[in-house]
Formats: sequence, C-alpha cells, structure tokens
Amino acid sequence: MKPRTSPEGTRPVPGRRRGILVLLLQSLLVAAVALPAGIAVAPAFLGPDRSPDASRAAPPWQQVPATLSDSNGSDGIGPLTDTAPVPARAALSDRLNETLKTDGGGTFTGIVQDAASGQVLFDRSADEARIPASNMKLLTASAALRVMGPDHRFSTRVLAGPTPGSVVLAGGGDVLLGAGESDPGAVLGRAGLATLAQATVRALQDGAAGSGDGGGAATGTVRVLLDDSLFTGPPLRQAWSPEDVAAGEMAPVYPLALNSARFDPAKTTGPRPKDAAMTAAEAFAARLTAAAASAGLTVAPGVARVQAGATPDSAHAKVLAEVQSATVGQQVDLMLQTSDNYLAEVMGRMTALGAGRPGSGDDAIAAVLQQVKDLGVSTDALRAADVSGLAPADQVSARQLTDVVRAMTSGTDTRLRAALAGFPVAGLTGTLGGRYTDAATAAGAGLVRAKTGTLNTVIALSGYVVDADGRLLVFSFVGNGLTPGAANKAALDRSASVLAGCGCR
Repeated sequence: MKPRTSPEGTRPVPGRRRGILVLLLQSLLVAAVALPAGIAVAPAFLGPDRSPDASRAAPPWQQVPATLSDSNGSDGIGPLTDTAPVPARAALSDRLNETLKTDGGGTFTGIVQDAASGQVLFDRSADEARIPASNMKLLTASAALRVMGPDHRFSTRVLAGPTPGSVVLAGGGDVLLGAGESDPGAVLGRAGLATLAQATVRALQDGAAGSGDGGGAATGTVRVLLDDSLFTGPPLRQAWSPEDVAAGEMAPVYPLALNSARFDPAKTTGPRPKDAAMTAAEAFAARLTAAAASAGLTVAPGVARVQAGATPDSAHAKVLAEVQSATVGQQVDLMLQTSDNYLAEVMGRMTALGAGRPGSGDDAIAAVLQQVKDLGVSTDALRAADVSGLAPADQVSARQLTDVVRAMTSGTDTRLRAALAGFPVAGLTGTLGGRYTDAATAAGAGLVRAKTGTLNTVIALSGYVVDADGRLLVFSFVGNGLTPGAANKAALDRSASVLAGCGCR
C-alpha cells in the first residue's frame, strides 16, 4: 500500500559543517542561514530576463552574495531599520488572493504579520485549526530550545556493568550517532561508536572498572549490555499509520540510534531499523571487538538488553567512556532542514525529560504544548497527537504557527534564535532546495526561509522573509483536503514569493 505521507527529506542528511550566509533581520534579529559550502548561486535565482547586473539595483538585503561568509563569521548585511514601510493590507491581500488558490479540491488558510509589530497584513481563516503536517516541528523546536537551551548536548556512555566483565552502553538521547570515529565538525556523526569503543578499551586496560565496581578487567572477555530505558511508554504511537511506519516515515523511538535511525546516513528515505537501539548496540559491540583485539581482550557475541534498574544508576555508576552529541541548537536545525520525524519525536521526549517529566510520547506532547503556552502563544483549539506532525490528528492554526515563528525572529526569548538557521532556504537548502526554480517563484529564491509540511492531502509553509522594502514578515499558509498529487506546492511558493517582492502599497 502506498504510504499516506509524502516524504519531504529526500536528499542526503547534512552532517558536515556548512558555510553560512548571514542575514541580520531587524534590530532584534540575527539569523544565520545554513548554506552548503562551495555552492554556486545559479543564474536562475536572479529571475527571468534579468542579468547579473540587475542585482545592483536591488536593495542590499536582496542582492545576490558575491561570496559565502565563513560559518563562524559575523559579516553580513547590517540590521534592517524599523522605519521600513509596512505592506498595505489591501494591496497585499489582493496579490495573495490571486496566488493562494488550490489546484483541485481543498482550501488554504493563511496569515501574514509584520514581525516587529505583530500587525496582521493578511488573514484567511487564520484561527481555523488545521492539520499542520511537519509544521508541527516548529512547536517542538521552540520547546526544545526553551527547556534544554541551544548549547546542551546529549551523552552516550559506557558504564561498568553489574557483573565482572560486563559493560553497559547507556543511551542518553543521541540518535545521530555515527558508526565510525567522532567528527567534531559534524551534526550527524559528531559522536562516533568507534571512538567510544576505543575509549572503552583504554579504560578497561587502565583498570578503570575495578573489581569492586563490576565491569571488565585488563584481560578476559567483555560482555556488552544495552540500557535504553531513558524513554518510557510505547515506542510507537497509535496515531501513526502502520503504512507510514513501514515506509520509514517513522520507527519505534529509542534514546540512541545510528544516523537518526537510518541504515545508511546518505539515504533519508526507505525503511528504518525496527529496533534502532539494538542496531546501534550491535554496531558498538562490533567496534569494541575490533578495538579489543589488540589489547588482549575478547568480546562475547551478542548484546543483551537490561531492564530499567537492573544496572547501577548512571549518576553513580563508574563511567568508562563517553561521547557527546552535537548541540540541541544544531540538532534542531537539522530537524527543520530535513524534516526528520524520528529526530523530532526524540527531541520531544528529551524536552519532556528536561522539564522533569517522564520520557514518554504523551509527556513529549504535554511538555511541548506547555512550552508553547508559556511562550505566550494561544493554545486554544490546538490538539497534538505527536510532536513531529506525522499524525493526521494534529490540529494547529496558521496564526499559532506564525506566532511561533515570530517568537523565533523577534521575541524576547533569544534562545529561540538558534532555530532560524534551520529554516530551509528557497531554492537552496533542505526541503526547499528543489523548489523556487521557475519564473513564477524566482522572486522568492534565496530569500524565503520556511518550514515545509507535506501529507497526501495536506501541505503547509510557515516562515519568514525580508521584503523588497526591508521589512521582516512572518507567514503561514496551510492547505487541507487537497487533491493528492495536485500542483499545490506551487501556490504556496508563489505566495511566499509575493511577500519577498513587496513593497505592496
């Protein structure tokens, strides 16, 4: 059976540090937009019938960059002023009513706001609760950044086991583990199992386990145990379609995994491991076997899963080795860029744990909704069946989505700024990398930054853009009940391009 969802992240997961095109938006906004190192700006991004010289007449914030900024640099366009004119509501509405039309059945709702003042410039049933698809991840991103902070990292540890000769691989929430050496410059694969295995062998050789603590000795056989008890409750939610799970849109959620629960880090579609934690543990055991051979140690075949409480409390157990993940901010950016459902659900559970709740799926939902409410966003009529947007039972309005985006761009909680680099850039990165390539949407290429959302009868686009007058706008367009396979993404892209082309007066 064909899966009900339409996958958004079909390009390789970015794991290397990327160059960043820096854009300073308003006096309150500093947004770094992720841009793959070495990418060339295609002539098509200049729009039809425009030569490269035409960019000289464009306002500075919309000129094509001559060079790419360093990922850690602060060079870029100066802050935009609050005196830039705001688009006229009537003129903007006239233009959007021409572009925001469905192809076939269904309807679009939408809203556009001035980011600085919150003034509503376009409103089409913006308070109507709708299926948001992956735009749900915007709520999850904001909650994760508020609870854990953008600089927080997750630890994957090897602990001295409960019996002599045993070690425990303890999952700490990092599902972006790599099988090889740790790569400090990566997001996917920053923490590597080969590095963890080598450190474990060194600890065993040094007698770090100690006979009184259990664990291994300098010689002998090592037995690998797996503790993935950090998360509680069912690893799969009933709100997810079995067809979607079979297609790889989701998998049972565990607190450790390789490649965001993918068999191959370069393939972001297709089935996922049914037991990502055990798959990671077996990969660790294989790496440990290789590392132990030269140290006179052997590793017993097989990995046993231990129950919660069966091993020493990780807060008190002797830590033999440890690797740390990329930061929460970096992981949030990756989640938004690639629209990874699995990573979103893990982020939700880690948010719940950070808020003092158990790490279940229900607690993830409760924690995310509480943070959205605490952010000052109305949660009236908001319903969540998951935190990734895969569930069709989710209900969020366009206004609620734009309020979250506005909090990220212009709100008082500056921790949320860390999410801005993760918004896909029209025609360049992430799930918008293959869009905005025709004459009708070229005005938005490189300028529109937005989170996509796609199910068979649902599409959504929520994000931000600086218009031609230098005004920062936030927007959300959500289509429900659409004809599957119809050309409705083009309507969203044309509408967002209208915003980039304003002044609308």
